[in-house]
Amino acid sequence: MKNRTLLGVSMFVLAGLPMIAAGQAPPAVVSLSTEIKGVVLVRLKYNTDLLEGLQQAVKDEKIKNAVILSGVGSVTSYHVHAVSNTTLPATLAYSEHAGPMDLIAVNGYVLGGRIHAHITMTDDKKAFGGHLHEGTKVFTFAIITLGRLEDNIDLSRFDDSNWR
Repeated sequence: MKNRTLLGVSMFVLAGLPMIAAGQAPPAVVSLSTEIKGVVLVRLKYNTDLLEGLQQAVKDEKIKNAVILSGVGSVTSYHVHAVSNTTLPATLAYSEHAGPMDLIAVNGYVLGGRIHAHITMTDDKKAFGGHLHEGTKVFTFAIITLGRLEDNIDLSRFDDSNWR
């Protein structure tokens, strides 16, 4: 019996999510060990929508799970959101703007083929950013580096704000 329980736990942990009984809250910390299986470099050209371009690259490269390791470039417009309160449920503040900005960071994840990305930009006065939405257009170019993770892990709830 002990071996079966251990095997069951091992198989569930390998799938990516901890074993939680019905009605029980998830643990405060969930961690998962995996390896980067390869690196994919994505270059987006002038006037390409940043999110749509990333989605296309994920589809073309058949990426299920990945970590966005870095990203640089420039944009002519952005559309992002950020949280604007400190109590649950979260309230989101959306922001759109057109103008020249350097793209100084892109980070996030591909979770089951779905992109959860955040961007940081700067103009001549300040740095700012948020959760990436469609409507962020590339200016000169954008280069995004993806670290491909194992396909057999379930990361679907890692960014689920209701999993608490």
